[in-house]
Amino acid sequence: MNRPTDQRPLLTDRAALDRNRARARRTGHADLFHRIAADEVEDRLAEVNRTFTAPAIVTGFPDFWAERFPQARVVADEDRLDLAPGAHDLVIHALALHWADDPVGQIVQARRALREDGLFLGVCFGNQTLHELRAALAQAEAEVTGGLSPRILPMGEIRDLGALLQRAGLALPVADGFSQRVSYRDLFHLARDLRAMGEGNAMAARLRRPTRREVLARAAAHLAAHHPDRDDPSRVAVTFDLVFLTGWAPSDSQPKPLRPGSAQRSLADALNDIRKQQK
Repeated sequence: MNRPTDQRPLLTDRAALDRNRARARRTGHADLFHRIAADEVEDRLAEVNRTFTAPAIVTGFPDFWAERFPQARVVADEDRLDLAPGAHDLVIHALALHWADDPVGQIVQARRALREDGLFLGVCFGNQTLHELRAALAQAEAEVTGGLSPRILPMGEIRDLGALLQRAGLALPVADGFSQRVSYRDLFHLARDLRAMGEGNAMAARLRRPTRREVLARAAAHLAAHHPDRDDPSRVAVTFDLVFLTGWAPSDSQPKPLRPGSAQRSLADALNDIRKQQK
């Protein structure tokens, strides 16, 4: 696999990520948030007054997305995407962007694969995802070992992720999302589910030896004490934050912002007219 030629430190251990995903595909329990994401993608596409005839999907779970979108070309989320320039009128980046070492590079490649006025639609986990677990693990490790290890993938804020669309050269950029609270029996049940989803720790800087049992026990206690499920306090609840990114390959047919100073009336005059009409 080709890797970037610069010397930036890598966020993701790609071999570990591939192993995690392969294990998840074998267990058949990886599709919970992929189903939520795919349903939302289909709803959003239904609202677009357009028929897409040459879609492509970038994902780490090709079987699921190929089944949901059988007409699409499905490619892996590698550093260099297997997409031909200008070959597609729709590119969906499906729940993989949060693992990218170069997320803007991924979007730039998707942009190049789009035809004029083609649509990019990305979905990834946002920065509030598992913030409860992150805090519990950090507190427990600091108490037991006096240090911290990378355990939960750092994920982007919605505003920063939206800015990537403009940096990639996409027009009419929009970033939005929603949070999903999920209940678990305890931290260990949550950890098993994350492994089953293929979202276990695959960071390059992760701890390479087993975590001490005392750290996990304290983290479980902190999670239970500070983040109980409101409906069943014997369980814990954590957040999964889904962010959706939408942008279009530039086209002369798209609406353009007015030039500064070209308005015929001031905003104050327009607001005064509205107030008069409301009286």
